[in-house]
Amino acid sequence: MPETLANLETLLGYRFQNLALLERAVTHRSWAYEKIPSGEETEIRQLQNESFEFVGDSVLGLAVAEQLFIRHTAASEGDLTLMKHHLVSTGTLVKIAENLNLGKFMRVGRGEEKTGGRRKQALLADTLEAIIAAIFFDSSYISARAFINRIFAEELRDATPQTSIDYKTLLQETLQAVKLSAPTYNLIKTEGPPHERSFFVEAIWENGKVRGVGGSIKSAEMMAASIALKNLNKGKAGNVKES
Repeated sequence: MPETLANLETLLGYRFQNLALLERAVTHRSWAYEKIPSGEETEIRQLQNESFEFVGDSVLGLAVAEQLFIRHTAASEGDLTLMKHHLVSTGTLVKIAENLNLGKFMRVGRGEEKTGGRRKQALLADTLEAIIAAIFFDSSYISARAFINRIFAEELRDATPQTSIDYKTLLQETLQAVKLSAPTYNLIKTEGPPHERSFFVEAIWENGKVRGVGGSIKSAEMMAASIALKNLNKGKAGNVKES
């Protein structure tokens, strides 16, 4: 385990004073429950990373808000909020976590291992947030901010209000907030010649189904997600609409 953590430190570009903080940051509750079979909740909580995720989420949000304010001095509050939401979304966190290859360093229980826990988006995102908290506790906000600015450098550079509208992520998070599963997207049909093709995609979730159309499968999925969000906001999630 020490060698593995040392390798992770190299990938993170940060050397811990207290390596136990990093060890806890990569420990999922499933691993902790297996190591404490007696079920002592206090001991289990002290081994796993859930409370670190809570702190890391706040530190990340502050650091991102600070950078957006510095980089976009003339932006409105709405535009800053939109960019921040995109940057701290599960999709962005997973992308960065995968770039750092965090999955192979996570400590997960046998059940999570069997079900592909190291590749699960929620676990990857949570682990990255926990690592941010570990750096914060090990040193300071300044060190955590420097780490965030470095690993989010590309995303921060490319962030604009126009590129931050990710309707698929917004839909997934909206459904998860009310304990519903993420939607699935199915290609229904394509129309038109190869150089001017239209793709029709259906987004399906519990009690809801909508269709979108676009010049690519991705844009059609985005349109379907956008329509689904509007329907959910209006309380019409069960309607089927085509665009």
